[in-house]
Amino acid sequence: MDARPGPDRSPRRGRTRPWAALLLLVVLLVALAAWLSRPAQVAGLVLRQAGAALGLEIGFDGAAEYRLRGVPHLMVRGLDVRRPGSDAALLTARRAFLALPWSTLRSRGADLTVERVELDAPVLDLAELQAWLATRPPGDGPRVPTLTGGVRVTGGAVEGGDWRVDRIGVDVPFLAPGRPVRGRVFGELAMGTTRLPFHVHLTLAAPARDAAVGLAGNATLVTDSWSLEMQPVLSARLHAGTDGLGLDDMRLGMRGRHVAPERDALRFTAGLAAPLRYRDGRLAVTPAALVVRGDGTVPDLRARGGFAWKGDAALDLEGALQQWPRAWPALPEPLAGVSTPLPFALAYTGPADLSGPARLRLEHGPARLDAGLRLPEVLDWLDHQPRGTPLPPLQGRLAMPRLELAGATLHGVEVEMSPEPDAP
Repeated sequence: MDARPGPDRSPRRGRTRPWAALLLLVVLLVALAAWLSRPAQVAGLVLRQAGAALGLEIGFDGAAEYRLRGVPHLMVRGLDVRRPGSDAALLTARRAFLALPWSTLRSRGADLTVERVELDAPVLDLAELQAWLATRPPGDGPRVPTLTGGVRVTGGAVEGGDWRVDRIGVDVPFLAPGRPVRGRVFGELAMGTTRLPFHVHLTLAAPARDAAVGLAGNATLVTDSWSLEMQPVLSARLHAGTDGLGLDDMRLGMRGRHVAPERDALRFTAGLAAPLRYRDGRLAVTPAALVVRGDGTVPDLRARGGFAWKGDAALDLEGALQQWPRAWPALPEPLAGVSTPLPFALAYTGPADLSGPARLRLEHGPARLDAGLRLPEVLDWLDHQPRGTPLPPLQGRLAMPRLELAGATLHGVEVEMSPEPDAP
């Protein structure tokens, strides 16, 4: 009799394979659950994938949360976005929130429908943004998502070098490629001690780099000694190129009201046509065409020139006063009889509140004035006529071939002017 054991015909060996597979599946599910139970790892993976697509390093140093039930969402605190190798952040935010439907997740990026985006206290560095845009291939740019629930920004800021926009708020209810974008934007521009709080309603023809843009609202330029209330209406086209960020074909119209202590308010309307550019910390509006319709001491004028701001404000205008304002001191003969426009040139470099020295060249018929001035002193002199000094606070020379004064006729007149010395 053969004592060798025969083949094992029990079903146990066949049953071990499905049990092993089930055990492996359980282990994988436990590992996945453990990984999903760590929001920081999930958020890190999502942000790294987004950063790789944009050529950026996107991370965070705070808490992270996510939810998969209902509409999935992801929230991180301490968001930090940088160009690879850069020591400066392009964008930071105290909190970033993203809600996107399951259809977007299942599409693996083919569908960019997002329910809502929220940013709390974001800070955008324009210099870093320009440096990142310069690394992108021509015509390349991130795809525009559809935001069915819109985007909201609270407590934001934009760093522009010598200027900064604080307390930025943005509320856009809906955004989609090729569709008009409507929303409101508010904040406060700070330039040294000069501030410009604003609240405007904004419309874009589409979310594109060269889209037509329009805005209307309220803004107030505030300095230590005066304020200028404005109601601007603007139309332009967005611009992003090697010469900087800005606006093309800008048309700006506004009503203004200049207010200063112990002085009557000055009202005027103005229109400005110019491109606007920001590059390397410099903000420029040039070449510009300007029209002003004044009330009282504000003259009617037309001028061309430009404005720039980087540390100091620089203004350069050349044009003509349409007539001598009636609120200004009366001119002697024969100047009083001149009805043609008065050519002028004005140059200024100094603080943004226009308190620094300016240079004025003014022609009125045969007379020519070339003088330095300070705008606050001239406005104060105009307010105190006729009980003040009959001579304006100018430093310069007035020349005219003939002057009739107190019944006498003077020829070849040249007058040297200087401000009155301070009282002891």
